[in-house]
Amino acid sequence: MAIEYLKRGKPEADRAEDDAQTASVVADTLKNIEQNGDKAVHELAVKFDNYDRESYRLTDDEIQNIIAKVSERDMADLVFAQEQVKNFAQAQRDSMLDIEVETLPGVILGHKNIPVQSVGCYVPGGKFPMVASAHMSVATAAVAGVPRIVACTPPFNGEPNPAVIAAMHLGGAHEIYVLGGIQAVGAMAIGTETIDPVHLLVGPGNAFVAEAKRQLFGRVGIDLFAGPTETMVIADETVDAEICATDLLGQAEHGYNSPAVLLTNSKTLAEETLAEIDRLLTVLPTADTASVSWRDYGEVIVCDTYDEMLAVADDIASEHVQVMTDRDDWFLENMTCYGALFLGARTNVANGDKVIGTNHTLPTKKAGRYTGGLWVGKFLKTHSYQKVTTDEAATTIGEYGSRLCMLEGFVGHAEQCNVRVRRFGKKNVPYGEAAR
Repeated sequence: MAIEYLKRGKPEADRAEDDAQTASVVADTLKNIEQNGDKAVHELAVKFDNYDRESYRLTDDEIQNIIAKVSERDMADLVFAQEQVKNFAQAQRDSMLDIEVETLPGVILGHKNIPVQSVGCYVPGGKFPMVASAHMSVATAAVAGVPRIVACTPPFNGEPNPAVIAAMHLGGAHEIYVLGGIQAVGAMAIGTETIDPVHLLVGPGNAFVAEAKRQLFGRVGIDLFAGPTETMVIADETVDAEICATDLLGQAEHGYNSPAVLLTNSKTLAEETLAEIDRLLTVLPTADTASVSWRDYGEVIVCDTYDEMLAVADDIASEHVQVMTDRDDWFLENMTCYGALFLGARTNVANGDKVIGTNHTLPTKKAGRYTGGLWVGKFLKTHSYQKVTTDEAATTIGEYGSRLCMLEGFVGHAEQCNVRVRRFGKKNVPYGEAAR
């Protein structure tokens, strides 16, 4: 392989050190919440968000007053976006069927898709009010039929963001809290004197939120590891530097640690994109953030062939992958590790983030190797069941089961099978022996 890096990001060792420091802070904070409940949550909210109120849960009247601040046009846009997300989520839900089959005469096996009974949805909003994240988590949970949906978002400029609160409420949230960061996900997962714990945590967030979810996994379920946003542009000479640079910086503005990678087989395009990024950073209003992210986490990789580009892309397993080549469908057919694909120059990650209908909560940190993104199925648990309806089936399955249990040395297990053989097959199977 001939792979050339025209630009590299921060070394992996430095990134690992940052992760270790984050993990330590999160562990101490979660312990504080577990030991001190509402008191700890209040102190953390004041410390990190400079937001002080007796209860961080919004009342129904507060919700209505806040929503009233949203303009008519903004509300219409919110409703449109939420409809797209709900429509796609409903199509996904409709594809998930309960089943029941008779695998042998008298042996019935099946499964049911049951909603998780409570979910905590985190909606980021400290630097930017992530209105769309409310659609992705709250509205999708509602389509799945979750009976208790809790939503948390930090204050924006010192108060609840009207558009975010509107999106949460329209999406179907039953409880809305103005809480951010570790204190939000910790309170939802661990519970406090006034907040009942949930069964599942979902939603993106910064490095601290992502690490908190990782540490809380097991106590509660989580959707996936969704940390700081990542983007990759796979491009050849069918597109130009302006569109590549725009797509890279459009995601780099999320935060100071958002990886953005250009993967191309054209050194000319790579060099022109580097120059275009420098130009755009002189005019982009969010350049203070995007420039740091690009400096520390931006990469430009030049390959010789499309096969090399495919191999590098699957190895990086980026969250968002924008494909703009003369063979976009080939990448769709062959790529295996990513969060979501955005195929062709007419589409873009921003559409996926905000409005097109697919879910924008996606795997980061190479988690695309083993999981996809948030979808309606994440809010459903598939539970199996079985029943035996005839004496003949109970005898046949019992005889097989008895012998297989004894093969492993599980005498007590075997006796569960044997008692059925004796009861329903009228056969004498001595205790501690396999049915013959």
